[in-house]
Amino acid sequence: MSDRSPTTNGAASTAPDEGAAGTFDADDPAEEMARRTTPAGRAAGSRSFERAIADLVGGYKQRELWLSLGWQDIKQRYRRSVIGPFWITIATGVQALAMGVLYSALFGFSLTEFLPYVTVGLIIWNLINAGILEGADVFIANEGLIKQLPSALSVHVYRLVWRQMLLLGHNMVIYVVVAAVFGTWRHLTWASLSAIPALLLLMLNILWVAFVFGILATRYRDIAPILGSLTLLLFVLTPIMWSTEVLEQRGGEAADRARIAELNPLFHYLAIIRDPLLGAHQDLYHWYIVIAITIIGWAIALFALVKCRARVPYWV
Repeated sequence: MSDRSPTTNGAASTAPDEGAAGTFDADDPAEEMARRTTPAGRAAGSRSFERAIADLVGGYKQRELWLSLGWQDIKQRYRRSVIGPFWITIATGVQALAMGVLYSALFGFSLTEFLPYVTVGLIIWNLINAGILEGADVFIANEGLIKQLPSALSVHVYRLVWRQMLLLGHNMVIYVVVAAVFGTWRHLTWASLSAIPALLLLMLNILWVAFVFGILATRYRDIAPILGSLTLLLFVLTPIMWSTEVLEQRGGEAADRARIAELNPLFHYLAIIRDPLLGAHQDLYHWYIVIAITIIGWAIALFALVKCRARVPYWV
């Protein structure tokens, strides 16, 4: 008789595939090491990697499913609402206006320059914040579908990213209005088009973040509240309501403190998108850092998929 407990509601369709090499206890290091050193264990590891890649590819091929589910998420959330998802647009716009006017008055910034700066920062931050928090909950929130629907695990992550892209599209209306009213469009050049690949790169990062934190938070339920507290701290540490350029212009210790912001990886994600949208000077090193983080992040995500993908249905 198998060591695994029988599952219901179709969970067998997503049952772990390590069975080809025998069942094992992932929490026993000795047994895990013994499994890896046997030919059958190495073959199973290779097959697990292939299945992880197949999950990513298979999930993308099921795009009709996750495109439809992501669109339904938006419609269901704002069902019977007169203006629907534009409530998010209004909320973000009011928040940007209030903070922009307040901080420009407190610190003596020009509202014409500072309000577009804050607006774009908030739009991108909302995308990053949702990617982290909803990514941690992506598998738990889809427990029923994971157990009953014979689909790739990546479908739920693609659905999350697609939903965030739709919400981003609604929020970009605010940027268009602010750019038109405050004359930001006059500073835009052909280099501003680099914001498009920057957004695509950010989406690629949200994918690996959702896989890594989604698997961790499914296994260890304390991860989600920890991330909730961490994102509040990162909001303060990321230059959204304040500018590193202002600190650098003051010189002395203030300039040294501005360099500390570069230790925050979210600062670099923000810079490669916000700078071109504002027509500001773009520093290439931000791209190097983001690309490096992307490569490392996907390596971690693939490792997590190889080790834990088949166990997610039992953990939710």
